[in-house]
Amino acid sequence: MVLTQKKLMALAIASFVSVGATNAFASGDAANGANLFKTSICSACHSTVKGGASPIGPNLFGVVGRKAGSLAGFSYSPAMKAAGMTWDEANLAKYLMSPSAVIPGNKMIFNGLKKQEDAESVAAYLATLK
Repeated sequence: MVLTQKKLMALAIASFVSVGATNAFASGDAANGANLFKTSICSACHSTVKGGASPIGPNLFGVVGRKAGSLAGFSYSPAMKAAGMTWDEANLAKYLMSPSAVIPGNKMIFNGLKKQEDAESVAAYLATLK
């Protein structure tokens, strides 16, 4: 395959855009995310205390790096158990924008955050809980 200058430029731009999109999730403001978590509906259903209970939704301490639907002692929906993903900041931010679109049939009743930057910030906050 012969790569012309236009094709090389297109590949370079696509690579740059792809890397930029991936890094955008890492740019969430964890301090703002903590505030959003505590002042929004999140804290009504989820604990973030290590070893804490799972009141309505699963405890989110240590969620980044955890396989979806795997926290012992919580009754997940079949959809969440079958999601086949491990939570990271990127997929958490997507999920927080539209839980039912990312994992159709999950039990979370929250429709999603309205702003991408808020979702990225809450995901960044959750990533600090280790």
